[in-house]
Amino acid sequence: MTWKDIQEIAIALDEAHPEIDPRYVRFTDLHRWVCELEDFDDDPEHSGEKILEAIQATWLEERE
Repeated sequence: MTWKDIQEIAIALDEAHPEIDPRYVRFTDLHRWVCELEDFDDDPEHSGEKILEAIQATWLEERE
């Protein structure tokens, strides 16, 4: 999984952190949680605010 796999990341985060409301996640925590995902294999430096926003929005959609 890489930073481009927004949907897969959102699903994995939802499974890994079911108690978390994605609306209130700080980007620093979101970045760390993505990097900690078992199947994630990309350079941590290749993310940015736009990617993290997309992950957060997709995670919210997964919850609805």
